[in-house]
Amino acid sequence: MLADTAAPIRAVVRQWPRLPVLVKDTALAVVVAVLAFVPAISHIGPEIGDLPRRDAGAVAGLVLTLALCLPLAVRTRWPAVCLALVGSAFAVGQVLGYPDTFGKMGLLLALYAAGAHLARFRRRLAAAVTAAYAVLAVVLHTLGAPPRFLDYLAFYLMMAVIWLAGTGVRRWRAEQAERERLAAEVATSTERARIARDLHDVVTHHVTAMVVQADAAQFLLEAEPARAGDGLSAISDTGRRALTELRSLLDVLEVTGDDPVRTPAIGRVSDLVEQARLSGQPVEWTEEGVSRPQPVDVELAAYRVVQEALTNAIKHATGQPTTVLLRHGEENLEIEVTTTGPVTAPVSPSGGRGLRGLRERLRMLDGDLVAGPRPDGGFRVHALIPVGAA
Repeated sequence: MLADTAAPIRAVVRQWPRLPVLVKDTALAVVVAVLAFVPAISHIGPEIGDLPRRDAGAVAGLVLTLALCLPLAVRTRWPAVCLALVGSAFAVGQVLGYPDTFGKMGLLLALYAAGAHLARFRRRLAAAVTAAYAVLAVVLHTLGAPPRFLDYLAFYLMMAVIWLAGTGVRRWRAEQAERERLAAEVATSTERARIARDLHDVVTHHVTAMVVQADAAQFLLEAEPARAGDGLSAISDTGRRALTELRSLLDVLEVTGDDPVRTPAIGRVSDLVEQARLSGQPVEWTEEGVSRPQPVDVELAAYRVVQEALTNAIKHATGQPTTVLLRHGEENLEIEVTTTGPVTAPVSPSGGRGLRGLRERLRMLDGDLVAGPRPDGGFRVHALIPVGAA
């Protein structure tokens, strides 16, 4: 029976942070008002002055209690209005000597709300509250309240602490929002850089291959017309692959709610080798070790390393023998792409961003990339990617 009663309460507590502000503030106002009429705690509340108590009457007591509680329903939307209404009701109750009520706790809640939610005229409101409190203290003393300066000062310091507590929460929320904004900007910049690297890899590789294939097809049209169709077919296949990868990147950019098609992974490195061969680049492909499923980021990084290395080989070492080695180790995935012979002028302009982007990509995976000329001529690209890195 107890579990049946507690279940709805737990459900309300879980949903409380998601409720609209007006609903939560209204619920708080109603709870404080109800507790003000509970005999066991109705007499609990902040008190100053100690004027002789007088009977307020049922109607006046009800109006005063509601005036102390109901403004809390707008404490977040209009904190200054809430504090003004509750503070005025509190002052009236003190001056007229009405009996203690739990509704006076509304003053403390209104002070906290003003500190936490008031955005403008904070200093002016604080000065107005201080002045109003000083006037209330003078009036109470004039009406015969005992001259207890320390009590008045202690009560004022308590109100100031509650105000400052709300101010601290407001500052913490602002700092949290700023941190979230900066984190979102960093995430956006990182994602833009990643997409830029992918676009560079896709466009540079395929366009370079198509340029080489088009030059080869033009040569075949003049020298061996019968074989020119093979070159044109290679250009067509390369264009289709480029469109497929570009569509994949565009799917990532689109906010459709569907799972995006991931860009090519390690299982299609052989396609890169075959494409390079169709472009006229003699490539020897070797794979060692046992292939195991890897995180998508690792597979994509391995794919991009081979793609960029073959693109550079086609650009700078056209027609030179090229070797691609993929070694599956226990701790690392090792990739080595080497070319032999002298470096020639590139067949298409280079932005110089490919290897730099690869280093950044591998650094995020705790990997390493070394690229440079070989002592005996040619070029070498060597990458190590930790197995299981993400």
